[in-house]
Amino acid sequence: MARMLLSFPAIDGVGGLSSNWWDEINESVKWQDGIFFTLCAAYALVSIVALIQLIRIEMRVPEYGWTTQKVFHLMNFIVNGVRAFLFGFHKQVFLLHPKALTVVLLDLPGLLFFSTYSLLVLFWAEIYHQARSLPTDKLRIFYASINSAIYFIQVCIWVYLWIDDNSVVEFVGKIFIAVVSFIAALGFLLYGGRLFFMLRRFPIESKGRRKKLHEVGSVTAICFTCFLIRCFVVVLSAFDLDASLDVLDHPILNIIYYTLVEILPSALVLYILRKLPPKRISAQYHPIR
Repeated sequence: MARMLLSFPAIDGVGGLSSNWWDEINESVKWQDGIFFTLCAAYALVSIVALIQLIRIEMRVPEYGWTTQKVFHLMNFIVNGVRAFLFGFHKQVFLLHPKALTVVLLDLPGLLFFSTYSLLVLFWAEIYHQARSLPTDKLRIFYASINSAIYFIQVCIWVYLWIDDNSVVEFVGKIFIAVVSFIAALGFLLYGGRLFFMLRRFPIESKGRRKKLHEVGSVTAICFTCFLIRCFVVVLSAFDLDASLDVLDHPILNIIYYTLVEILPSALVLYILRKLPPKRISAQYHPIR
């Protein structure tokens, strides 16, 4: 019994040491700067990679105009570039007044990230519908409508938050971002899964089929996971202020969150989709009309 009693202070000491370590990093200006500048550098690197790949594709097939693949890499360049800029000026961004400005600057790249990767869902949906001899003319209208509705609702939340900065509106905004992330995860699961199993049932065994199967399966798993994590973390931050991401003194949470839901997924997807398109016209490569 005495041994048990003696062990409790030791446990408390370890817990206190762990808590102090976490708090010291969060409250240290040097650690804050180091972590946010690291995020800035990581986003800048991903942005440059996307730009280089866009230039390579343009040089390879300049005659095709703005294809889905080119738009995807352009949007990756923009999203990651904006994030790099924001984290490079993190002190100014997190301390903006009114607070609605900070919310807008941090949430907008997340919406652009949704639009960028939902473009992949659109592309896969078109391939799946074409393979099944289903109509594809309404898919792009549906994509544009969903994105327009999401941006319209989000702008309304931002305007209301600007007029009346209160916790209820901020809570609604976070729940909305979580719902958008969940929709994206479902989109990847639905069309990524459908295309994956369609390719598995394809009767002809070939190297190209295996590569496409690996590509679709990997990208589906990565994007589904990252949007699901985003959904979970945003919901958690809506109910627990200690898990809030839009504050300067939570650098550890920020680097974990943004690495898992944006930097790592973007880097992996860009690597998986690094193959340049063929110079000849292909049924799998369509200009955006």
